[in-house]
Order: sequence, then C-alpha cells, then structure tokens
Amino acid sequence: MPAHLTYSSYLCLDAILNAQHPKSDPPEHDETLFIIIHQVYELWFKQILHEFDHLQRLLHSHDRPNAQQTLKRILTILKTVVTQIDILETMTPLEFNSFRSFLEAASGFQSYQFREIEFALGRKHSHLLNHFSGHETAQAHLQARYEQPTVWDAFIGHLAASGCPVPPEILTRDVTRPVESSPDMQAVLLDVYRHKPDLVPLCERLVDLDEGFQEWRYRHVKMVERTIGNKRGTGGSSGVDYLARTITPFFPDLWAIRTQL
Repeated sequence: MPAHLTYSSYLCLDAILNAQHPKSDPPEHDETLFIIIHQVYELWFKQILHEFDHLQRLLHSHDRPNAQQTLKRILTILKTVVTQIDILETMTPLEFNSFRSFLEAASGFQSYQFREIEFALGRKHSHLLNHFSGHETAQAHLQARYEQPTVWDAFIGHLAASGCPVPPEILTRDVTRPVESSPDMQAVLLDVYRHKPDLVPLCERLVDLDEGFQEWRYRHVKMVERTIGNKRGTGGSSGVDYLARTITPFFPDLWAIRTQL
C-alpha cells in the first residue's frame, strides 16, 4: 500500500533540510547562513529558467498577455533574489573570513544554472562550456541551452509575426552567437514605439527584466566589495573587478533607442 502523501514527503523536506554541510571544523555559525542563501539562489535560478522556457512558448504562440504576466513573475522573483543580499550583508567581513578558506576553489562562477540564465538571455560564449567539462549534468544542460534560441529570439519572432519588418538575417541569425546591437533592429524598435503601442508594454517589460538583472549584479558587486574588498574571488577571478564588468545589458537595442525617442 503506498505511503500517505504528507507535507514533508511532498516537499522532500528530509533531503532539503539535511543538505547543509558546513566545512569549517568546528562549524562557524555563519557558514550555515551562507550555504542556505546560495542553495535558495539555485532554487530561484531553476524557477527562472522554468519561466524563461514558458515565456518563449507563449511568445511563439503569440499569447502576449500571458507572456507579459510571466515576465512580471520573473521580475518579482528577481526582487526576492536582490533582497537576499540584504541577509548576506548582515554577515561582517570577519564573520565571512572565519570560514572563507574552507570554500577552497568553490565559487559562484561555477553555478551552471546562472550560466544557463545568461545563455537564455543571449550572452553566449562557447568557452564557458569548457569550465564544466567534468560535470556531466552541467555540461548537458549548458550545451542544450547554448544551442537553443534565446528569449530575444522569441521576442523578435513575435514582433515579426505581429507585422513588424524584422530583417530576415536577424530572424535567422546563428542562435549560438551572443545577442549584439543592430542598427536595423533599432529601426524596427523605434517604429514599434512610435506606431505600435500594443507592443510597447512587452518591450518595456524586457527592459525591466534587463534592469532587474543589472540591479542584482550591482548589489552583488557591492556586497562582495563590502565583504572582501579587492581580494581575489574564491574561484580565482579578480573578484570585484570581474563582477563589475558584467553589469551590461542583455538587450542592447532596447537601450540604444532611448536617445532617439
């Protein structure tokens, strides 16, 4: 006879609540907080990717109202992700350094789900696949995401299906390449803003999404600077300098047209 479903079994709480294993010995008090925050990040990353896939299906089926609602959900998740930094910032530099050495080479740079998010938004670089060559699950997920069209591709496809004159070379671009600024695409977007008001809210939600990720990156940079200053990152990166260089838009054309409106 099958076991009765309970709150605990439905949520797999035994596995979740026993997944925190501090490396410091004896365990430093703040290491548990550090672990839980980053585990929660990964759960939110999983949900964001789930919503990105849903968003692309909605755009392909021309369901604009639900696509905009999905974007609203993603934006709300991003606000929660940003707020988690407030919790991390309750930890002083001395408290973090009490267990930092036990992290060895472990780093957020190794989050394959965050790399998937970047790929999904058009920031694709094949060399990143090499960083996960020894992790079969990560490699498979990233390879699939690398070969798939991006959120931007779904968006421009929706514009074309809505009667916008998106150039064929943009619609058929190599989706394994990074999304890059295009004067031709900017001309299309300017026409949307001036003559197709029904499409403007969708464009603005994508700007919100882009801004939300930049806000998260900025808060992350300042949190790292506040905690470790200019020390090198645990994964060997340049730390704050590297993170600061990542605060760039995913959808450059939606930003470039602002000066022309």
